[in-house]
Amino acid sequence: MSAALFDVSYPQRFDRVQVVLRVVIIWLAALIGIPFWLILYLGFPVLAAVLISQKDGARYLTEDGQRVSGWLRAVVAVIAYLWILTDRLLGSSEPPVRFEVEPSGTPTAGSALLRILTAIPSAFVLALLGFVSAIVWVIAAIWVLIAETYPESLYGFQRGVVRWTARLLAYLASLVDSYPPFSLDTGPATVGAAS
Repeated sequence: MSAALFDVSYPQRFDRVQVVLRVVIIWLAALIGIPFWLILYLGFPVLAAVLISQKDGARYLTEDGQRVSGWLRAVVAVIAYLWILTDRLLGSSEPPVRFEVEPSGTPTAGSALLRILTAIPSAFVLALLGFVSAIVWVIAAIWVLIAETYPESLYGFQRGVVRWTARLLAYLASLVDSYPPFSLDTGPATVGAAS
């Protein structure tokens, strides 16, 4: 089991205005052509390799692990917002998502860069799920515009896709040693239970 945990609570109601805002954000990102996923996929392993090369793997996890986890938490919170899992972003009083990482392993700069290649199978399956997730997103957006909510089964699928993404990002950042599971499961109740 992965030592990265992601969860978000199903809200009672969604705000219709937030759906429109998401459409605008996604449209602008597509218009500008920002290769968001490629930046994340390549950026975190390169960042980890640089930080590890300045120290060793153990010091990277103890000294930089919490800061990198914070960056991942921010990225995952934005993804959860865009995927219609929450209407709240990071600035709210209660964090919109729960993302915890229990650092493990002893990464090296070489192993951090090698994760770009070893993560390809997981990223490929996640990309395929992303196409299905895009269809679910459209259905959810229409449903929210009509009823201010959408079925928990669709919500659970979207949460599973974002959970897989969060685990893959923690792996790419060399924060966890275990490969992200090919699963949309809910995972353990706490990070400590992930053994």
